[in-house]
This record gives sequence, C-alpha cells and structure tokens, in this order.
Amino acid sequence: MEVSRIRALRGPNLWSRNTAIEAIVACDDQECSIERLPSMEARLRARFPQLGPLSPEGYAGTVSMAHVLEQVALLLQAHAGCPVTFSRTSATVEPGVFQVVVEYSEEEVGRLAFDLAEKLCLAAREDAPFDLADALHRLRELDEDIRLGPSTGAIVHAAVARGIPYRRLTQGSMVQFGWGSRQRRIQAAETDRTNAISESIAQDKDLTKMLLAAAGVPVPLGRTASSADDAWAAAQELGGPVVVKPRDGSQGRGVAVNIETRERITAAYAAAAEISRDVIVERYIPGHDFRLLVVGDTLVAAARRDPPQVSGDGVHTVRELIDQVNLDPLRGDGHATSLTKIRIDDIAIATLAKQGYDVNSVPPTGARVVLRNNANLSTGGSATDVTDEVHPELAARAVTAARMIGLDLCGVDVVAETMHLPMEDQRGAIVEINAAPGLRMHLTPSFGKGRAVGEAIISNMYADGEDGRIPVVAVAGTNGKTTTVRLTAHLIGQDGTRVGMTNSDGVYIGPRRIDTGDCSGPRSARSVLGHPDVDAAVLETARGGILREGLAFDRCNVAVVTNIGMGDHLGLGYISTVEDLAVVKRVIVQYVQPSGYAVLNAADPIVAEMAPSCPGGIIYFALDGHHPRMTTHRAQGGRVVYRDGAHLVAAQDGRTEKIALADIPLTRDGAIAFQVENAMAAIAAAWALETPWAQIRQGLQTFINDAATAPGRFNVFNYRGATIIADYGHNPDAIGALVQAVEAMPATRRSVVISGAGDRRDEDIRRQTEILGEAFDDVLLYQDQCQRGRADGEVIALLREGLRNANRTSYSTEINGEFVAIDAALERLQAGDLCLILVDQVEEALAHIAMRVAETRATG
Repeated sequence: MEVSRIRALRGPNLWSRNTAIEAIVACDDQECSIERLPSMEARLRARFPQLGPLSPEGYAGTVSMAHVLEQVALLLQAHAGCPVTFSRTSATVEPGVFQVVVEYSEEEVGRLAFDLAEKLCLAAREDAPFDLADALHRLRELDEDIRLGPSTGAIVHAAVARGIPYRRLTQGSMVQFGWGSRQRRIQAAETDRTNAISESIAQDKDLTKMLLAAAGVPVPLGRTASSADDAWAAAQELGGPVVVKPRDGSQGRGVAVNIETRERITAAYAAAAEISRDVIVERYIPGHDFRLLVVGDTLVAAARRDPPQVSGDGVHTVRELIDQVNLDPLRGDGHATSLTKIRIDDIAIATLAKQGYDVNSVPPTGARVVLRNNANLSTGGSATDVTDEVHPELAARAVTAARMIGLDLCGVDVVAETMHLPMEDQRGAIVEINAAPGLRMHLTPSFGKGRAVGEAIISNMYADGEDGRIPVVAVAGTNGKTTTVRLTAHLIGQDGTRVGMTNSDGVYIGPRRIDTGDCSGPRSARSVLGHPDVDAAVLETARGGILREGLAFDRCNVAVVTNIGMGDHLGLGYISTVEDLAVVKRVIVQYVQPSGYAVLNAADPIVAEMAPSCPGGIIYFALDGHHPRMTTHRAQGGRVVYRDGAHLVAAQDGRTEKIALADIPLTRDGAIAFQVENAMAAIAAAWALETPWAQIRQGLQTFINDAATAPGRFNVFNYRGATIIADYGHNPDAIGALVQAVEAMPATRRSVVISGAGDRRDEDIRRQTEILGEAFDDVLLYQDQCQRGRADGEVIALLREGLRNANRTSYSTEINGEFVAIDAALERLQAGDLCLILVDQVEEALAHIAMRVAETRATG
C-alpha cells in the first residue's frame, strides 16, 4: 500500500462540508480486497481492538486496504477525543488506486492520524508490533496543544451557533469572525475593541485603584513600596494583615495575602519584586474571592473562587492527597482543561507551614488543608457559580469599574463576605481589574451551572440579526468566468460598494490589483474575505482550487455556473468526464445559503441539472426565452433572464425588466453571443443580490471590456484598417464561441494565431484546429514557452493533425515563439482583414500587440 499526494481540504469540498485530509492510496492486487489477506483483519483487531466494521455503513462493495486505512485514520482521531465522524474511500479510474478522505478537526492532528493509520496497517500486514497507547497519546497531546483553549473555543462555538463565519489566524488564540468590512477579531477573551491604554491601566494595579476610587468604587487602602523595609512600614501604616502583590502581575503570580509578620512580608516582597519593579502593599480584606465577568455594560457571570486545598483522611500525606486530587481528568497542566493541577512549590510549602504542615504530614480526618491563599484557577483553585446571587448594586459597581478603565470585556475581582449585599454594606472592595479574563470558571465551574459567556461576548460584538457576512458571489464554469466576475463586480459596485474580486488575472480590491497571476483559488478568495476594505466579494472559483483545498467560504449568497459544454482540463486529478467536472463545479451550488440563488445556464443540460442541489432559489438564463426549462421555471414563479430580439429581459411573476443590447457595449449590439450570455449571468447575479435595476443598467452601459480592464477577453484593436481580436480562449467550447462571434464581423480574409496547452487531452487539442480550419483562411501555429509536460513539438503536431481535413484553411505555418507568431500574422494583414490571436502569456502578448498598434499610428 502506497500513500501519496496528501492534501488538506480546509473548506467545503467535493466530498462534504467537513475539513478533511485527502490522500491517493495505491493498493496491490492482494490489498484490493482484504479477503485475499486471510489473517489481516485479525491482526488489525489485535493491534486496534476498538476498530469497528471495516466498511462504512451502507457500503456493499469489496473492502480494500484503502478502506481499512480510512477507518483506522478516523477512529484513531475519535478515540483520541477528536470530534470527527466523516470519512470516505472512492475508487479512481486507475485500477487499484483510491481516493481516501478522512475528516479532521485540527489539520496537524489529521495528518498525524493518517500517518499513524498507515503505520498500523503496515504493521498488521507484516505482523509487526504497533504501540496503540503511544499513538493515541501522541494524538491527544498534539490535539490539546494546538486546539483552541476553553475561553477562545467558547466564543468561537457561540459564533458558529449564530452563523458567523470564523477563521483561525494563528496557531494560538487569534481568531477572525466575519468577512471583509464586517470582520471582528479576538485573541482569547480579548476583542479588537480592547484598547491598549485600557489594558495598560488594568495591568497597573495602583493606577486602577486610583481611578476606581475617583469613581466612588470601593477599593482597599494601600500604596507602593520601594523596598522590603518600606513594605513593612506600609503594613504598619495600614494596621492588621495585608496583601503584597506586584503592581503589574497576572494570574495571581507573586501575590501573598493575609500576612502580617515582618518575616513573611519581607519574603512576599521578594517574590513580588521578581515579577514587577513596583510592589503594592494594601490592607487585607477578609472574605471570599469573587470574579465578576463584565461584557459591554452588563454583568454576565460571577464565580466564587476557592484556593487549592485537600481534605485530610488521617491516612495519606499532603503530597499523596494532592496526587489523588490531580488524578481528576478535569485537571490538566495548562488552560485546556476545566481545572489546573495543584502544584507543590515554595508558596505552597510556605502556606502549609503557616498551618503547621509540610508535604509529608498526615492531616487528620476532615482537616481542611489550604495550599495557597490566592484562589486563581491557574494555581489549582476551584470555582463555584454565584451569578444568580449578585446584588444589583454590587453588579452596578462592577460595570462602573469596567467602564472607568475602558474595557469592553473584563474580569472584576471582588473580595467580600457575600454577593447578596452591596460592597459598602459589608466592607467589600474591588481589588483588581483583569483584561483578557479567563472564562473557564464561568463555562465549567467546579460547582453550579455554567454560563453562556461566549454567547454574551459574541452578542456584544455583533448586534441581533448580524452575522458578520458580506455578500459573496462565486462564479464557476468552463468559459466566461472572468468576464462574468468582472461585470458582476462592476454592477454591484456602482453605488459605492467596495467590491473585492478574484479571477484568473489577479486579486482586486476595488480598482486596485493587489496580486497578479491566476488567482481563482481559495487562497486568493481568503485574502479578499479577510480584507477590511471589502463590502462584497465576487470570486472566480476554479476547479483546481476546489480539488486542491476546497472552498474559502462556508456558504455564498450567489453561485453562478456559466457553462460546462465539452469541459476543460479533463483527465487531470481523476476528473475524466464532463459529468465528473460538473460534480466539482456543482460544489458552489451546494453551498448557496437558503436565502440565496444559483444562477444556472438553462441551455446547458449538465448545468441546469445542478438546480436540485441548491438550498436556495434558482435563476435560469438562456439566449432562448422559450427553452422548455425557462418557460417551466417562469410559470412556477421563478426568475429568468433571456434574449428577446434586441433586448435582454429579466422576468418573474409577470414583471419584466428590458435592457437594450445596444446599451451593453460588451455585447457589440448583441453580435457576440457568448458575451450576451456573460451579461445575462452577471445581470442575474446582481438581481439575486437585489441590486436596483437603475444601478444594473448604469453598470452595463459603463463596463469597458478592453485590454486594460479585461485582458484576454475579446479585446479588439484596429491595425492598419484590419481588425485584431485577442482572446484567451483555450478549449474547444471557447474556440467555437469565438468562431461564432468573428463570423458575425465582416472581413476580407480571416487569420488565426494559436497554440495549445499541453495539459489538455490529445483530442481536445486536435479539436481546436478542427474548428478553426473550417472558419479561417490562414492558421499560424506556434509553440509557447510552457509545454506542460509535453515533449518538444508534440502540441504543434496535434494542432497540425486537427488541420488535416480543413475545408477553408489555405495557408498554415508553424512558428516557435508567441510574439514571433503574432508579428508574422500582423505582417500578413491587409485593410479589411480580421485576425484572431489566441494569446497564452496574456498581459505580455497584449502589451506586444498594443505596442505594434501604437507604432503603426505613429508612422501614419
């Protein structure tokens, strides 16, 4: 068994909406059926007893080693605690070769699971040992290390429940919600509205106390100490026990509470000074330690925090009691679990000594042994939910404190006897304000019910009804995608909407191109969706990106499929037929949101048959308004766009909008049929977004289709009285559409310059010149820079074969080099001729043509 070409599908894909690892798995004859390996299943189960049925539910075919690999990779993750359920194995057109797809929740974990699954299967095949416990441990450890922590995870889960898209920006806790201009960001429990000044104030405990006191909020008396002697002096000034803490510490580090002897104050000062240059000494307030969570202007949760402690049983030592408590699966070493393990350190030893114990002491039965005086969960403390007990005036003081510091999200630490009374009535006080507060004590308290704090944070970030989404139009098809994308973006941008666009020429934010090259894949789409200056996105969505990585979005408002025809790039990536290609192109239709639309070419039966896959509505377009599918859909109240003589018509429920083709320069008064179809698709997409018709009309009239704005898309030049048309047509359907278009344009003699892409099938390359040989007098074949895996001269030979039975072509030649071929064609042109140049290096070739045109103008 050989595993190759492992891919991470990071969005909705050909197989499902789940993120997944996809691999190509080649099996030998025996491995194509495990029945030919009699002891294989027993060996597998000996190494992985939790293994379930080797074939998925409902599968009745032969079970290969690829199917086994699929099941093992999925179940290893599941038994390591990952929430995964989907997997699939599909045979390819190559005998013994399979595509194996296994869901993952964290990409690195999914990749590791695939690797371990392969090792387990090979171990079973070779009857070699496999350490299952170690494999599961590695998966769990990696998953715990990279998955979102409880605070960030709670906010993300709340966003998902609201339908708000999210994207993890780092391996840490930086997450983006929403798209474009509606995006927001968090890092753990800190939002993009948490300003640096407020966070700095919260870290400065002395400044925090001063501001809170100015607002009438109760705070403990105290001051900064400059030395251990000064700390002792401050303690004497305050009288009674004190708290010593670093001025800008966090998570309870360096904090000593309820101390009053000089020796302990000196030691506490030294510990605090290791964390901060400034140390605060303040009056100790007796009572419980409470954490109040304020989001916006609302108290959303409160918890009483108790210090880490154990209960004596008269048998075990303190160390043994701690070890027993730490066996609780809810306790871990970091913040990924609900509770943190209790640790024995200098602070714990000192706290024990104050109670007359050490780690080897055996406390009597029922004795409460405290390991720390502070109650932070990060040091092993526990939490009890008291949200329903908080007095309204106490809650109001917490909100005032948060607003005084300027934090939109913060944890307010209160010391008081109870939450039932205002702080003033019990000599309670706010002792600290915390930016980026931990949420796990509120999500999964040790006692009491968890609170929906993630939902509260998301509600503070997004108003009711908002989902952080911008309108997204996805465009797929064999031909016409780029022009449809450009025109759609132009139409919806007429009112000032800032449109981000991806296509095979680059990435655009408004009129500015920020990336070049073929940018029709998910990476480019993500860059648009992540750009803060984008109010709507129109994304060319090529088959390659869908196969390679899936979609960049979980759903779109509009999916446009221009056509499938005879297809393109067939034979690549196990996409061998137009039906296979349609399955890939259909992915964008499957992920239209329920309130959205799929815009489908009714005249292309394979495209039209995608309609049942769409969760939303359908808008059909076709040149023939009387096409049966069009008339049926219109009779059922559906939306249609079609040609009626010199007009395009959009119709629904007896209402029509007519647009003269003369007012759509792109179509050249309707003479270019494929541009008419592109215009209809763009009109339908804009209509699906409820763009006003006046805006659509204006956009159609002002759209310019020249080499600068739509390079390689039927760009027309005048050269010495001859007409030059430059286009990027590169498959038989495109060639046929171009032939139809140029035949409607008068010409004395017609010539064409063409090469072929080596990654097409032989028959597709031959078919291009078969079509051209029936329509052009002169055919100039050229070999371009990139043969894409073909031998030198192989593509030209196939093009030559296509011309073998040409009825019209009377002159043909073969030239090495695109620009040389262009120059040769131009030299043969006479006034009244027409030359179609099928460019490969689009921008460079257009620049070359423009230069030659400019030279003729300069010389008269």
